[in-house]
Amino acid sequence: MTDTHIDAGAHHDAHGHAAPKHPYHLVDPSPWPLVGAAAAGLLAIGGILYMHGGALPLMLLGFIAVLLVMAVWWRDVIREATFQGYHTPVVQLGLRYGMALFIASEVMFFAAFFWAFFSSSLFPVGGVWPPKGIHPFDPFEFPFLNTLILLLSGTTVTWAHHSLLDGNQKGLIQGLTVTVLLGLSFTSVQAYEYSHAAFHFTDGIYPSTFFMATGFHGFHVIIGTTFLAVCLWRAWQGHFTPDHHFGLEAAAWYWHFVDVVWLFLFVCIYWWGMGNALPLGE
Repeated sequence: MTDTHIDAGAHHDAHGHAAPKHPYHLVDPSPWPLVGAAAAGLLAIGGILYMHGGALPLMLLGFIAVLLVMAVWWRDVIREATFQGYHTPVVQLGLRYGMALFIASEVMFFAAFFWAFFSSSLFPVGGVWPPKGIHPFDPFEFPFLNTLILLLSGTTVTWAHHSLLDGNQKGLIQGLTVTVLLGLSFTSVQAYEYSHAAFHFTDGIYPSTFFMATGFHGFHVIIGTTFLAVCLWRAWQGHFTPDHHFGLEAAAWYWHFVDVVWLFLFVCIYWWGMGNALPLGE
């Protein structure tokens, strides 16, 4: 005998299917975590072999595989959020907590680089920082230009966000477009700066801490620019509404985090590091 019993306490859609009695999103089984782990493993192995003198194609294959998995996985998340209605207010609250904790973990990530820099600069070998033979950048040339670029981009992404809240689709697209262009400008200026550096990564503790801190920040700028570019495409598609736009909100949070980290980098590593170039005690 076929069981035709339906829970009387559940709601049902037009097709008679039982709808969940809670506001949470129970994610359907997905192949992307497993495929993503395999792609990341391929990238890691290829990267290790490349750093030992070979396997560049393997590393590139792993990198492309990771990008493809990210694209299809996030495509599914966009479908769940925008078209299938799974991202209820309760789910969005959980996503906000998750993004806040992620940014907090990124703060700890950069804290390690600042710790290494201050540990080396406050107690330098030989009593001199930067070390002899190291000619640091003038903080009020390209670093200051990049500071202005990022501060301006922080205002334009806020403009985009508030335009969305006001129902101004044109302002949303314009603000995101300018922010993406400013992010690309920052990366271009930093690449030019690196290409004209008077020191290399292997020249000692100053170049190591400098390139690790500013380089990883630059990597985060590239990630944030990509994040905002995806939001720009979604804005063109009409995915965001004043009461349903966590993707844009998360991108804005991340971009403001990148701005704040750069201000600390500029003041501590570019400006303070340059001003502390005399022997300690003089």
